[in-house]
Amino acid sequence: GGLGDVLGGLPAAMAANGHRVMTVSPRYDQYKDAWDTSVQVELEVGGRTETVRFFHCYKRGVDRVFLDHPWFLEKVWGKTGSKIYGPRAGEDYKDNQLRFSLLCKAALEAPKVLNLNSNQYFSGPYGEDVIFIANDWHTALLPCYLKTFYKPRGIYKNAKVTFCIHNIAYQGRFPFADFLRFDLPDQLRSSFDFIDGYNKPVKGRKINWMKAGILESDRVITVSPYYAQELVSGEDKGVELDNIIRKTGITGIVNGMDVQEWNPATDKYLDVKYDATTVLDAKPLLKEALQAEAGLPVDRNIPVIGFIGRLEE
Repeated sequence: GGLGDVLGGLPAAMAANGHRVMTVSPRYDQYKDAWDTSVQVELEVGGRTETVRFFHCYKRGVDRVFLDHPWFLEKVWGKTGSKIYGPRAGEDYKDNQLRFSLLCKAALEAPKVLNLNSNQYFSGPYGEDVIFIANDWHTALLPCYLKTFYKPRGIYKNAKVTFCIHNIAYQGRFPFADFLRFDLPDQLRSSFDFIDGYNKPVKGRKINWMKAGILESDRVITVSPYYAQELVSGEDKGVELDNIIRKTGITGIVNGMDVQEWNPATDKYLDVKYDATTVLDAKPLLKEALQAEAGLPVDRNIPVIGFIGRLEE
């Protein structure tokens, strides 16, 4: 979806501007280009010690890091027939909070423990003077762990966190008692505390991961200036977090486009390639090919309207 598209293109654009960039995500599959670094860390999650291994590949100037752990790899579509976030759409895996807590803790370790030398301009660990960009509710515990476990010990003293909202509708709302699962101090309980006004599954007091991520980060951003306005316009568009976002402030930055990925001169999915000089000749042919494939009347004079977005409840 949109988050995957951004994580594919934005880091490469940032690297092209001279930044050293790493992405950290779960290893949901046997990604063919990602190799085992042999680096592993032991992390306390849910009262247990879990071992995470780091896989790595280097593409377009970006260190792509994948976290290897059974909680992620066992959820592969091909193996279980399930979705990444749940057994079916709209239903969470029961261990989702533990899984994404592990993601946040491992992401905080990656800049310190990985000795990466793929880039001709940078080498060695990233170190502690970094900026973390946490995306959506799954990463919302990262600023909480950074603030309570690392900074008090003098680690990541200068590090900052930007929290990016891609879809306000998914916030990570769970039973209030689940706060105790995260090994966080009581002083953060109020950042998670949330009164759910919706009937599904039940109304009442809960924890809200996204609320905590917004409150505990240094900056809050979203995918466009218009969406930023929407999120603070009222309870409906802000999905009950509008008052929190008004408190912290939010900056809308328009999602860019990866011009290497979306290049009609090289796009492998186009039967007829084109550029600015041949677009008027190629587009009618491509329209006719699309009409034929979709079972529509083949006529280049009939308008075809494309919609890129989601249809949801």
